[in-house]
Amino acid sequence: MPKKIDPKVKERCTRLVLEHLGEYPSLTAACESVARREGIGAESVRRWVRQAQVDTGHRQGATSQELAEIKELKAKVRRLEEDNEILRRASIFFAGELDPRNR
Repeated sequence: MPKKIDPKVKERCTRLVLEHLGEYPSLTAACESVARREGIGAESVRRWVRQAQVDTGHRQGATSQELAEIKELKAKVRRLEEDNEILRRASIFFAGELDPRNR
């Protein structure tokens, strides 16, 4: 299970990478440098920076707010599908109970 990282640390790492991006040959190199300094995985830092770029409009993709909404809607769909399955099974059960051939 992934460990929770303090939002302040995420923000600081993202800010450092974006501020010093011009000093490195690539985004990956900047992320590796900051990650090493902060003791965090480079891939985690790279994902945070990419999401920050999407959120600010500098990169194409779904924003954090849109991703949260999608996650919420998927959970709602899953609950509704489960409810529908329960209702379907209940209707089959009660239809069988009402069938005069079963008496």
